[in-house]
Amino acid sequence: MTQQGEKVVELQRKVDQLERAVESHATIDQAIGIVVAMGRLTPEQGWTVLRETSQHTNMKLTRVADLIVAWGCAGDLPEEIRRELDASLSRAQEVSECSEPSA
Repeated sequence: MTQQGEKVVELQRKVDQLERAVESHATIDQAIGIVVAMGRLTPEQGWTVLRETSQHTNMKLTRVADLIVAWGCAGDLPEEIRRELDASLSRAQEVSECSEPSA
């Protein structure tokens, strides 16, 4: 393979990698949005809930985010994820910076 051909292959690999990163970032942002809405939390607290759920289930963050986003559509979430998500949401709500909405 020529040097130019090798460069093209390397650039395509980088483009593929960047496309996957953008896609997973979007899914993580969507999952944070779901968590924020569920728990009436700040985005930072939503990120913490997502991260804690990932850590406590020993599951990659992107996989947890995928499951939460799919749950928002399909209504089904694995029991282990649901249990840890509820626990993390409860902890975050105890110190939530968001106030109750006014009537």
